[in-house]
Amino acid sequence: MFDINEIAQRIAILTPPILLAVTVHELAHGWVAYRFGDPTAKNAGRLTMNPLKHLDLVGTLVFFITRTIGWAKPVPVNPMYFKNPRQDMIWVSLAGPASNIILAVISAIVLRLTIGPMSMWHSSASYLLKPLLYMAYVSIQINIGLAVFNLIPIPPLDGSKVLMGLLPHDLAMKYEVLEQYGFIIILVLVFTGATGAIIIPVIDFLNRILIGHII
Repeated sequence: MFDINEIAQRIAILTPPILLAVTVHELAHGWVAYRFGDPTAKNAGRLTMNPLKHLDLVGTLVFFITRTIGWAKPVPVNPMYFKNPRQDMIWVSLAGPASNIILAVISAIVLRLTIGPMSMWHSSASYLLKPLLYMAYVSIQINIGLAVFNLIPIPPLDGSKVLMGLLPHDLAMKYEVLEQYGFIIILVLVFTGATGAIIIPVIDFLNRILIGHII
């Protein structure tokens, strides 16, 4: 039997970190592309912190199911505006995962600075701050998961764009053909647990580095 209160609390804790993670991820892609001369994301209204502009329904549902991986609506990028399309596209692709790692580090700092003195606070203050601490903890997991997941070299994930920028041109063109099957491949890997087998050990490793066993 479902506990409605527990489900509501879980959604309330998960929602802000998920929205922030996917919004910053896509904004970072668009902002770096814009800095390299591509106005496509700006013209499409995607250089914004409004999460509704970036959410993908399926990717968001996967976030709530797995609590570690998912995806947003990709920011449009046109490498034809870049001076060095292959090289610049690598930096644009890395910007999203890098922004999530930065958010994970910031969340870990907030968690570490808050959880230590919490035992000395008044009980009412502790009660109010506990949900925020859980949000910070969830934010670490989600941002690490989003960064690592997107670095998997399967089109259209960011890792594939990085790999295509590093491969010789002819191999990159052959590899790009996989993109038409990429979404199906990703769904199969997610729902068979294959991505979890790859990502969860990395999340655990980075989690230990960031916060150890403080919660």
